[in-house]
Amino acid sequence: MTLWIYLFIAVILVVAELVYFKIADKLNIIDKPNQRSSHTKVTLRGGGIIFLFGAWLWAVFFGLQYPWFMIGLTAIAIISFIDDVHSVPNWARLIIQFTAMFLMFHELCILQWNMWWAVFIAWIVCVGIINAYNFMDGINGITGAYSLAVLLPLIYVNSKTPFINMPFLIVTGLAILVFCFFNFRKKAKCFAGDVGAIGIAFILIFAVGKLMVSENDLTYIVFFTVYGVDTVLTICHRIMLHEHLGEAHRKHAFQIMANELRIPHVVVSTIYMMLQLLISFGMILLPMKHWIYMCIVFAIFGSAYLLFMWKYYYLHEEYLKSQKNVN
Repeated sequence: MTLWIYLFIAVILVVAELVYFKIADKLNIIDKPNQRSSHTKVTLRGGGIIFLFGAWLWAVFFGLQYPWFMIGLTAIAIISFIDDVHSVPNWARLIIQFTAMFLMFHELCILQWNMWWAVFIAWIVCVGIINAYNFMDGINGITGAYSLAVLLPLIYVNSKTPFINMPFLIVTGLAILVFCFFNFRKKAKCFAGDVGAIGIAFILIFAVGKLMVSENDLTYIVFFTVYGVDTVLTICHRIMLHEHLGEAHRKHAFQIMANELRIPHVVVSTIYMMLQLLISFGMILLPMKHWIYMCIVFAIFGSAYLLFMWKYYYLHEEYLKSQKNVN
């Protein structure tokens, strides 16, 4: 019976995505390429709204088990979708993001006021992860593929030691697969948009947070290693270059791979996905203390990032010089 429910939900998600495409096309909700973009054609934006639809369908068919989380997800997805359609001031987005994260923390039962400083740090870090996830949404397939790489280990762990409602993870996976069908291709039918990247990040942070609370183990942060290393070290690099962090750029490792090295988008996305799967299942299966494994992984991938930039960043500098000459 449950299998038929999943199939029915998958059909609804496909239909919902197709209906959204019609609406987005009519309302001109599109992404126009610019000098900082890694794509060259006008494409529909906001296809990642399917992740919110998936969460709503899960609640309808399997019960509203995480009400505070769902309120936070809905709020953060709506403000992100509005931002996709019409620019929203940074302060407004941040207020909703911090509020939504507060609701998630309430759902996770971690609002211990005697540990207010730890909660505050987690609050800042989680909002940072959400926005980093959005920054990394720059090429075809990467958001969907990487999200699967985070989700599959969670499903595996949950099958062995339940810590979260399994249908929630499975329906989220169905939503990601539907999105990948339209995005994980050479010529993407749609982009995730802020609503997609931020929405799925919020969902995955909640799932990983549930695992951390259940196991009392913060080292499961390694489920975000590849994105985390690329984002944090790219930010450090931009600070060294005295760049404005709020401005769009093409300095992430995946962007240099796709733009300067001309590696196909889906190949780059697959590389990021496979690396994260390797890291996550290594964490789960290897007989090693988690904190030691985490330190080794961070050291290896941090070094790999630095080596990659040392070898190939000059290509990006040449690109910037060519753009100045054109202008």
